[in-house]
Amino acid sequence: MRSKYNTIFLSIVMALITNSSVFAQPSKSNDRFNARKYAFYDFRGANAIDLAAGSTFIDGDYTEYALESYFRLGYKCIISSHLNVNFIFNKYNIAVKDVYNQGFMSYDLNLELLLTPYTKCTPYVYAGGGYNTANSFESASTKAQAGLGIEYIVTSNIGLKLFGEYNYTFTDALDGLVEGTTDDMLLRVGLGLHIYFGGNKKKEMYQRKLKTVINSNLIIPYN
Repeated sequence: MRSKYNTIFLSIVMALITNSSVFAQPSKSNDRFNARKYAFYDFRGANAIDLAAGSTFIDGDYTEYALESYFRLGYKCIISSHLNVNFIFNKYNIAVKDVYNQGFMSYDLNLELLLTPYTKCTPYVYAGGGYNTANSFESASTKAQAGLGIEYIVTSNIGLKLFGEYNYTFTDALDGLVEGTTDDMLLRVGLGLHIYFGGNKKKEMYQRKLKTVINSNLIIPYN
């Protein structure tokens, strides 16, 4: 009889231990989630302005192209800590020495992935499509682009970035010469800033949750 009661008692104890571990695990997971979310909004925000300048290289039908600068202005909407969608306006020139010099604009829509969003320094990758047009709007074409870069938060809500971007234009006339069997391609390299804003309410919410967890786990010594 005693053996029977001992078995029942041990079964109850094991059930309680199992249940407590099951319920404790989500708590630890939630604490980690709140800490990461707080870190993200402490470094970054819910939106961002994208400013950059750099150089444009073209792979076209000529052999001697002049190096030209370009500028970009964009807006990013943060979907989640890892993911954002951005709209970018680019202004650049394509020049061939003593032959051709034309100004262009492009309007790009990208989906961007931050690989380590809870740290100050994170690599990121993006891809999307765009619309390319000459300044005079006389010629236009669609394009696809993909890029990668690295961002470092120099101070709260300000990120410094270095990036490279590949553009495939669905036209062979970008440089003014239609010759060959492939369309023209662009490579952009730039240095810029992300200026984050918004998200203060979410930051405060995750901060309150972290403080609640810390306060609820205080160890009070016995006298």
